[in-house]
Amino acid sequence: MLGDYMIEGRRASEIAASVETGVGRGELPPGTLLPPMRELAARLGVNPNTVAAAYRTLRERGVIETDGRRGSRVRSRPASAPREARAVAVPPGTRNLSNGNPDVALLPSLEGPLAAASRRYAQTPTLYGQDPVVPELARLAREGLAADGVHATGPLALTSGALDGIERVLAAHLKPGDAVAVEDPGWGSVLDLVPALGLRPLPVEVDDDGPVPSAVARALAAGARALVITARAQNPTGAAVGAARAAELGQLLAAHPEVLLIEDDHGHGIVDLPLHPLGGVTRHWALIRSTSKAYGPDLRLAVVVGDEVTLDRIRGRQRLGPGWVSRLLQYAVAELWGSGAVDTAVVARAYGERRDALVAALAERGVRAYGRSGMNAWIPVADETATVTRMLAAGWAVAPGARFRMETGPAVRITVSTLTPSEIPALADAVAAAVRPAAGVRWD
Repeated sequence: MLGDYMIEGRRASEIAASVETGVGRGELPPGTLLPPMRELAARLGVNPNTVAAAYRTLRERGVIETDGRRGSRVRSRPASAPREARAVAVPPGTRNLSNGNPDVALLPSLEGPLAAASRRYAQTPTLYGQDPVVPELARLAREGLAADGVHATGPLALTSGALDGIERVLAAHLKPGDAVAVEDPGWGSVLDLVPALGLRPLPVEVDDDGPVPSAVARALAAGARALVITARAQNPTGAAVGAARAAELGQLLAAHPEVLLIEDDHGHGIVDLPLHPLGGVTRHWALIRSTSKAYGPDLRLAVVVGDEVTLDRIRGRQRLGPGWVSRLLQYAVAELWGSGAVDTAVVARAYGERRDALVAALAERGVRAYGRSGMNAWIPVADETATVTRMLAAGWAVAPGARFRMETGPAVRITVSTLTPSEIPALADAVAAAVRPAAGVRWD
């Protein structure tokens, strides 16, 4: 029940805001049962229709869920309490392996590309009415995508990173209440975004090869209007969609041509595994290739290709908002792409060696970990809170799995990007000691 928290407001928007405030502050934790609409209306002195409108707004925003006569409750993963709020507080002196950042030493120097981009921009300042995509960047993007088997002949869009692209594609086709199949475990920001848009997330099991076909089939049978897939370097598990899995998923999706398919290729530039795209299997689709993992989080740019209707809707809506992604940023990314500033093989090998060494060291200690590609390892545990606490006491900060899962069992994520070979034995010892009671627990 509500406890001491008092919902306030006279208008539907005020009542909804009051509930969201309570959820965001943690005073209305997940599972809290809200008052029946007539009861709350009587206490606030408003019409029951006003409370009904407030509850409807909260449902559409992904804050609460209603189960018939059982009433309305705060969702187990309310959109008003983003997963980033569950980040570990890292004490001074603790080795932080929880933040998911790339290794700065593997990022390219921006001094030359930024200087070149500034000179080009100074020569041709951006004015209203220009094409939102710099031609050279579009050419390089298309060449790279075509080399990976993505042959999109229609328009191309740019967004401010992968998440911005995913949001725009979902908004281009879906309406509040529609169901979206999402990876579980999966990227916490997507798991937050879907309910925040008023959409219903349907969890899809993941293994080393990506979404499990039987789980995708269940989600499609349950009415999923869209499916979001991570192509490579899946966060948090490191899964990568291989050729056989892509063929299985393609057959499934071919039987559901109206499902919107979104492929997230944020691993481009840091993974040497080949891309196995699915775009074109369904009527509406989009592949989103971002640059922040390879070039740095502040270079938040993503290329979006897909069917013509989807891209036209994205570009049209973008014109009514930010208009375009900064051309100065586009010039910088074009310089980096064109000059081959990032050697994918070198970066992938560095992350792979660190990840594989940790997974192997844990296996020697009887702990199962997952990590096929990218910069993370996923470790199932019996008790997330206890494991994170024990790791902190041992001097290591790891991310709690609650940030990345819906129905999947408890786990922790370790970002390996900055690990050194000398640190791995001590880290593996600490993990083994922290999860010893859970050494036999399996993720799959």
